[in-house]
This record gives sequence, C-alpha cells and structure tokens, in this order.
Amino acid sequence: MQPPFGTPMRHYPSELVDLRSDTVTQPTPGMREAMSKAPVGDDVLGDDQTVIELQEMVANIFGKEEALFVPSGTMSNAIAIRAQTEPGDEVITQRHSHIYVYEGGGYAALSGCSIALVPGKDGIMDPRDVESAIRKGDGSLGHYPNGSMVCVENTSNRGGGTCYSMGVLDEIAKVAKDNNCRSHIDGARIFNASISSSLSVERMAREYDTISVCLSKGLGAPVGSVLVGPSESLYKAHRWRKMFGGGMRQAGVLAAAGIYALDNNINRLSEDHTRAREIASAVSKMDSYNVDLNQVQTNMVYVGCEKGDSENLVNRLEDKGIKTLTIDDSTIRIVTHLHITDDDVVRTIDALESAQG
Repeated sequence: MQPPFGTPMRHYPSELVDLRSDTVTQPTPGMREAMSKAPVGDDVLGDDQTVIELQEMVANIFGKEEALFVPSGTMSNAIAIRAQTEPGDEVITQRHSHIYVYEGGGYAALSGCSIALVPGKDGIMDPRDVESAIRKGDGSLGHYPNGSMVCVENTSNRGGGTCYSMGVLDEIAKVAKDNNCRSHIDGARIFNASISSSLSVERMAREYDTISVCLSKGLGAPVGSVLVGPSESLYKAHRWRKMFGGGMRQAGVLAAAGIYALDNNINRLSEDHTRAREIASAVSKMDSYNVDLNQVQTNMVYVGCEKGDSENLVNRLEDKGIKTLTIDDSTIRIVTHLHITDDDVVRTIDALESAQG
C-alpha cells in the first residue's frame, strides 16, 4: 500500500507504532524549547506568571470567569465534583463515563457521592434519560440521595470517540438547571469534539457550569489539565486542589507546554481524525474484525474481534511493532495522535490484516 497522506510527523524515531492512547505523546522540540524558556514563580503562592497566563488563556477560550491549572484530568474532575456537591449527594453520568469507570471511585472516596448511571447509544446520553436518573432527597422521606450534578463526557471515550451534538448538550444542561443540578463537562478531548463538529469550545461550554480541559492527550503536552468555571466554584476548587495534593511550585515549566499546545496543536487534530478514519475504513473490510464506522468521529477506532481473542490480538500486533490496548475480551482500541505518521497508518493496516485469527 502507498501512504494515503502527506509528510511524516514522527518526532522521536522508534521501531514501535504506539496506538494505545494519545497520552503517550512526548513534547515536540518546539514545546521543549518553550518549556525551557518559561518564566516561573511559586504557583502555590500565586506568582507563577506562566501559570497565570495559561489560566487566563483557557478561561478566555471557554468564555468562563476563572481557570485553575491542575496535574491531571482525573484531579480536575475530582475537584469539580467536590467543589459543587456535598457528601451524600449523587452525580448523574453515562454508565461508561471516565468519571465512573476510570477514576478509581474518586466521586465516592473524595466527595462522598453516590452515582446514578445513565444509558447511552455510543456513549451519548439522551436528555430524557438524564432527567429520569435525577433523584432528590426532598419529597422522598429521606430515602433518596440528592442528585446535584450532571456530568457529560465529550468526546465519549468508551463510545468510540463520539461527539455530542450542540442540541443535546444544551438540552442536558437545561435538564440539570431545571432540576437544580450543577453541570460539568469532562472535556478530556473537547478540542477533538470541536474540530469534528465545527463548533467552538466556547459554544459547547456556554450552558455548563464547569469544564475540565486536558492538555496532555491530543494536544500533546506532557502533563496537566485546566478546570474552568465561575469564580465562586473555582475559589472552592482552589482549596480542594491544595487538599488533594495538586498544588505545584514552579509549575510554569509545565504550563508553558500547555500554552504551546493551545497555540499550535488544535487545528492539526483533524489530521489525527483522518488517520483514524483511514484505519477504520480498511479494518471494516477485513473478515476477522468489526468496526462501527459511525463511531469513528475523532481519533479513536474500536476494533471488535472474536470473543476471548482481544488479548491475543494485542500480543500479535505488538509482535509486529504495533501497540494497542485491550478494552474487553472482544475489543481493542486504537488511538491516533501527533506522532503517528502516514507510514504508521499503512503499517498498522498491514499488521491488522496479517494478524487476523
């Protein structure tokens, strides 16, 4: 096969094609230079100018009053929940959401919340199902927890990288508001959603109270997320960041990577989406796999295989220099990112073809 795209993009030569996640990226030379030159202070004392610049930049992009730089997306979500709920409350979210599946039960351990799980086709919740899942302590004779926060994940990881439409986002935000709930977007890959849907992140976030924005996935920064929202919530979040151990000192070195990523790596996400679609289209024609092309909206490809074979398939691919991730016993995940080249796409397709059971 001939490479379907243009110039290779890999910055760090390797014998492996690492498609496990977009978290595996390393800082590019330009990003490393920006990090090395960053003015720093003590962010816990509030005087790291590069952190301040990043926070103001992200707040402005999302049209929110304040922003807070934190070490990870998991911490950003945890702080958002803790700052906007009380122990004994209930969080409403999709049943395969990152907050529920991949954050160690932090909503319970750190915030004392239970969770109400909402179904969703391809990871996308229906506003009617969200409303049905909201329980209130008032009027229940004390039997129910108080449903006080609705969380939306955009894009939906376990949905295959799918995106919410603007209409559904607004409807869910209205359901939350009408039921006296706070609303939060887990925007680990919200810029992927923005590029895919041609909607600005400001418009997506407009009706939501808080948004967690990850810098270390498709945007390519080594560390960090930013929580944005109203001043009142971010004032509380700042305290919880300290209590959860997220206060950092000369963090401007890391914030500089985030600034560089926002300046340089948003629009190029479309290239990741194109490469994912190319892989998915090829795999969909192979006899041993199945791919739902309707799910392939951003930089993820969920490949179905024979039940019980996913671990073996991951191993067979790694023997051919392709690293992927097992999701369950019949599904593997492929994620494209800024280090994946056109040649890598061809090599991945060829490896999948020859690895068929």
